[in-house]
Amino acid sequence: MARIMIENLFKKTIEANDHSKTLLKHFQDHHIDWMYACGGKGRCTTCKVIVKEGKKHFQSLTEAEKYYTREGALKHNERLACQAKIRGDVCLIVPKEYQLPHVDYSDEA
Repeated sequence: MARIMIENLFKKTIEANDHSKTLLKHFQDHHIDWMYACGGKGRCTTCKVIVKEGKKHFQSLTEAEKYYTREGALKHNERLACQAKIRGDVCLIVPKEYQLPHVDYSDEA
């Protein structure tokens, strides 16, 4: 089991028992609204997460993430929620530019 903590969602923590699921799927399973404009297919960067802790617990970059890294759309501490899978505990931040207007975010991060 891995824990996903979203720091600027008031440190909301969820358990990720299935390591074959993406972060986005875990968010959906726990009723966490998360931006994703392309339907979760890795064709945009609107589901981006900032990895604050636990980068070593992520599986390798997907081809889509490699592309966006080469293009400068993903930094070394960012992953796509629709692509990224984890194997251990992580702490994430929702980037300001992709925060949803109907969701309350905390000032942490």
